[in-house]
Amino acid sequence: MPETGARGAPEVVLAIDFGLRRIGLAVGDTLTRCARPLATLSVPRERTPGAPELRRIAAEARAAGATRIVAGCPYNGDGGEHALAGPARAFAAAAGVAAGLPVHLVDARHSSLAAAAALRGRRAGGTRRGRVAKPDVDGAAAAVILERWMAGEGDR
Repeated sequence: MPETGARGAPEVVLAIDFGLRRIGLAVGDTLTRCARPLATLSVPRERTPGAPELRRIAAEARAAGATRIVAGCPYNGDGGEHALAGPARAFAAAAGVAAGLPVHLVDARHSSLAAAAALRGRRAGGTRRGRVAKPDVDGAAAAVILERWMAGEGDR
């Protein structure tokens, strides 16, 4: 069961889908247990994610009224750690410091695949127009990660 704030009040939670070129963000709350993509941050090719992205995440968390952050930690299909697991954990911790919020990690395995399939399904069903672009998938993957956390997965 997802945590709630002081006196059991529902909380707004910001989610991060970490990547070296794009970082998907989503927001949701523990009352409805629904998440929606918020934004996708682009990281210039000449550097790794850093201070500008952290400032933007902190600003998005403040604007949403988030009280915590949930971040995806990538694992391989066999359960072993993905090469990006360490950098993802470090970035999540830095985002928590930048926003002044606690951070929780969730297994991000297959979150992008689930997000892409859901977006393609919406397009095929007529509720989404246009092609499914990578930034759309990143934001939707952050929503998948957040919904997993709200369903009880990840650390508490």
